[in-house]
Amino acid sequence: MSTPSLSRDLAAVRTASGEHLVSCHACGLVQQPLAHTVEKQHCTRCDAVVHRRNPDAIARTWALLISAAIFYIPANLFPIMHTASILGSEDDTIMSGVALFWNDGDIPLAAVIFIASILVPMLKLLSIGFLLITVQRRSNWQPRQRTTLYRIVEGIGRWSMLDVFVITLTVALVRFNTLAVITAGPGALAFASVVVLTMLASMQFDPRLIWDTVDTEPSGKEHD
Repeated sequence: MSTPSLSRDLAAVRTASGEHLVSCHACGLVQQPLAHTVEKQHCTRCDAVVHRRNPDAIARTWALLISAAIFYIPANLFPIMHTASILGSEDDTIMSGVALFWNDGDIPLAAVIFIASILVPMLKLLSIGFLLITVQRRSNWQPRQRTTLYRIVEGIGRWSMLDVFVITLTVALVRFNTLAVITAGPGALAFASVVVLTMLASMQFDPRLIWDTVDTEPSGKEHD
């Protein structure tokens, strides 16, 4: 159970929904809602369609997140590149690329590839999944911190194509001491799918859902 002080803190929070206002998900402008007879309201600043809550945000986010999680498996198991040279041919996965640079003494590059290509996508999947579960369970646990977590995930999403660049860099640097032909493998396509799907999932999630329990809980009531 939460402490009474936490209940008082949440009761003191003023949200747009609690004040009968709507905020634009695109630019963040808070504005008065139009009459219910108007089918669509557009933001007065950026002209985006404004909703109190994005329709079917949870279902769409779950669909994209599950799809990304499915692609995450072949992205790490299947080869991301195929190297053919006069010495033979070889397939490399993300982990084998990390091991290659690690064994060659390029530890910083190996760390960058591991973080950008394995750790960051996994953390994005777990973070979005955590936010979805807490919203569906109508949890009022640390709404500010969960909103901050979403902003971090959304901010990282803008740099997600760096992961694909890392794969390209790996292709460019591997074994150029001999003439070779390097082509992308099926793992590269799966990895790119993970990047795009996680970006779309973070865009579809509506962080305003985190604050719905703050709007509906009565003042002075302890929270689970």
